[in-house]
This record gives sequence, C-alpha cells and structure tokens, in this order.
Amino acid sequence: MSSNLNALLDRAKAYQHERPSFPENGRGAPGSLGQWIDSTLLKPEATANQVRALCQDAVKYQIKAVCINPIFVSLAHRQLGDSGVNLCTVVGFPLGAVPTRTKVFEANQAIRQGAVEIDMVIPVGLLKGGQPQKVLDDIQRVVEASHQHGAIVKVILEMALLAPYEKILGCLLCQAAGANFVKTSTGFGPGGATVEDVELMRRVVGPVDLMGVKAAGGIRSLADALAMLQAGATRLGTSAGVKLIQESAALH
Repeated sequence: MSSNLNALLDRAKAYQHERPSFPENGRGAPGSLGQWIDSTLLKPEATANQVRALCQDAVKYQIKAVCINPIFVSLAHRQLGDSGVNLCTVVGFPLGAVPTRTKVFEANQAIRQGAVEIDMVIPVGLLKGGQPQKVLDDIQRVVEASHQHGAIVKVILEMALLAPYEKILGCLLCQAAGANFVKTSTGFGPGGATVEDVELMRRVVGPVDLMGVKAAGGIRSLADALAMLQAGATRLGTSAGVKLIQESAALH
C-alpha cells in the first residue's frame, strides 16, 4: 500500500473524531436557483421527446446543466446548442460495478458527443470490501480522461450504502483523484441526499472553492433544495428543477 494511501486512511480515521470546520460552510439561498441545478432525466423509460423538453426548459429557466442518459447525449447537444446550459451524462451508472476501462470508454464517448460534465459511480463494493487503492485508481482514470478534454467529473458515492468511515474515506479518495465534485446518490439506491451527508461531505472536502458537493436524490421541494445549499451543496441534482425555480421566483 502506498504512503499516500496510508495517509488518506489515517486522515479518514481522524475525521471521524475531529469533525473539522472551515469558513463559509453553506451558501444559503442563491439569487438565481437555476444556476445551482442539474435538471435530471435518468429514468430508463425516458424518451427523446422528454429529453428535448428537458433541454428546452433548461434554456428557458437558465438552469446550470441537464443530466441525461448516454444514449441521448448527441440529441441533447444539438438541442442545447450555444445556450450556455452544460451537458452532463452518467458513467458506470447506476451501480458503478463495471471495469474501469469501460467507464473510461463511456466518458470519452460522451465527451466526443458533446458532454462537458461526467457523473461517475464508484465501485461501491470495492470501497466496502477494503480495497481503497482500486477505488482511487478507478476514479483517477476517469478524471484523467475527462480532464484531458476539459470536462469536469462528479463522483457518486451512493452514501446510503456506506458506513460513516466509508463516507469519509470515499470523499478523500475523490479529492485525491482530482475529481471536481463529490455527489451523494444516483437516485436509484436505497436512499437519496440528506442534509447530514451533505454537511459531512462539505466538512471533509473543505471550502466551496476547493471542491464541489452535489446533492442528488429526493430533492423535490424548495425547502429541501435550500437546506442542501445551506449545508454546503454547490449543485443540486433533481428532476423537479423547473418546479423549484418557479417556487423560488414566487417568493421574490
């Protein structure tokens, strides 16, 4: 085991007890909610027409990104054009249990078709099985392939499946691999985003200018969205993006 990995393991153990703090934990209520949202459509039954509508709404409401399944990346790229809305897709989704080379291929293919953000799922079983080096390598190879083409990477940990130490270690592995964000959930696991998990992730990865935190899974009300942002999230993955923006606008 490398000295760098040993240092990460030691840090993960220490975080369980120290719970470090830092300035500006959360961002509170944003001025423009859309710029914090990944408008998401990842259902297996999603159709091309639904993806077109998602993209149209994202442009209309000035949403930060749309997140769709890989088969629709080319379609979404054409639909979004030069609107300024980012195009995100998923890799190794939703289980993360595919070979690393497959994830790298998926990422490269999606970027060639127009994706600029990659949401990858870690091999959860390897993390839980005490193989952190393999998890680190998995993330790092996708990050390197994506960054080579200017795409950012958000790493899905599926927090509901992890013990506290595993959550902390997972965040540290993502950071060590050079990922841009840690992300709570796929939305297909046993649980979605929680304020407690977002707070933990933010404490572990540090201030918002060091690394992003994406809360995803079950964010359906404005109160949920604002709570996640206050806890330290810098991106919200939700299928209710337009509804949340409309609710936010109604308050102003």
